[in-house]
Amino acid sequence: MPKPNCTEGADVGVIDFGRLGRRVVEGRFDGGSMTSDGGVMLLSAVDRKLGLIEAASRCIADPRNPLLIKHGVRDMLRQRVYGLALGWEDLNDHAALRQDVAMQTAVGVDREVASAPTLCRLESWADRATAVRLQQLLVEQFIASFKTAPKELVLDFDATDNPLHGQQEQRFFHGYYDNYCYLPLYVFCGQQLLCAYLRPSRIDGAQHTAAILKLLVRRLRQAWPDVRIIFRGDSGFCRQRVINWCERSGVHYIIGLARNPRLEAMVAFAQLALKEDYERTKQKQRLIDEFRYAAQSWPHERRVITRLEWGDQGHNPRFIVTNLEGDAATLYDGVYCQRGEAENRIKEAQVGLFATRTSCHVFAANQLRVLLAALAYVLIERLRALALQGTALAKAQVDTLRIRLLKVAAVVTRNTRRIRLYLASSWPSAPIFAQAMNMLRSP
Repeated sequence: MPKPNCTEGADVGVIDFGRLGRRVVEGRFDGGSMTSDGGVMLLSAVDRKLGLIEAASRCIADPRNPLLIKHGVRDMLRQRVYGLALGWEDLNDHAALRQDVAMQTAVGVDREVASAPTLCRLESWADRATAVRLQQLLVEQFIASFKTAPKELVLDFDATDNPLHGQQEQRFFHGYYDNYCYLPLYVFCGQQLLCAYLRPSRIDGAQHTAAILKLLVRRLRQAWPDVRIIFRGDSGFCRQRVINWCERSGVHYIIGLARNPRLEAMVAFAQLALKEDYERTKQKQRLIDEFRYAAQSWPHERRVITRLEWGDQGHNPRFIVTNLEGDAATLYDGVYCQRGEAENRIKEAQVGLFATRTSCHVFAANQLRVLLAALAYVLIERLRALALQGTALAKAQVDTLRIRLLKVAAVVTRNTRRIRLYLASSWPSAPIFAQAMNMLRSP
């Protein structure tokens, strides 16, 4: 077998690590076909079970001459998405990764995978139609994940900043975040991602919410006509257009409501009572109550739930507006406060899977980068759901999964009949890894 080229260009001189007793400890970069990403085979198994990247490749038009193509869209997408999940955030990383035998095997080829310039050209093909098709794929993937029709779906809408450090198209300064940024809009249902929509920051944070909500509700009701849908968001999404549409369309909502002098006046007496109880007992006081309220722009009164507290830090009243029925405390603590989980999921996509790496000049290319991170998120989330339930990593975030399950060294051998990965005998995560692969290979 020819000498592996995975270390080509590296300094293969001896590295002195000192001594252990009488023995010299040294290292060399000539170990042959080895990888630090043996867990990429797990990502590949998830992908093939879902058909995710295969479907995503059909969403991107390839302008190249078919007779001259060496690296197809599907293979490039696999390489790029797997790389993000493994922690390789930059295109430049693929200058070396393209020679990694484990990456080649996971992608499904027996040769070098695409170079960084080739992957860069993939991003240049992106346009608005590409983004629309990939957004639709996220929704279809979500629907396909259910074996039976769900009774209820809670759609979490949230926006965040994506800081910029160059001269990207549609960059604007955002006063609230105090930097130049994009303003991506995410939609989650539980831990599953339905939308990752990149927007310029010179807009209202709730812009596009009504349109996206309409499209999602229409498609979800096509799949499950009787499903109960709840729209959930913080006070930034409390817009008359959104609420009115929910009421007309039979969609439930529970949305944060920014406090104002009128709202504070309506709870002033209760706040005073909490203050007196705190001063008497020196223990934090808490009350959840409700009342009817109509903002000036509202056509009628709506149910408002308030959470009042008084403690060492003083008071911090919170308000939500909802058309849900049920106990106020249950709705606030058991339904509304659960939206904080969506913020954790955004952090996982933005930080853990590098959705903030929007350094392309062209806006459409940056939208594609966000969607590539979204595809990587789907792989990680489905890995947890399909293969890690009942294990210690069932709820682990991507950083933990990467360290414990994906970043595993392996020696790779290839011949005409077999490709074999030799994993460490003492690897602590070996039982979980083996169980996950068995789960993914089962029908």
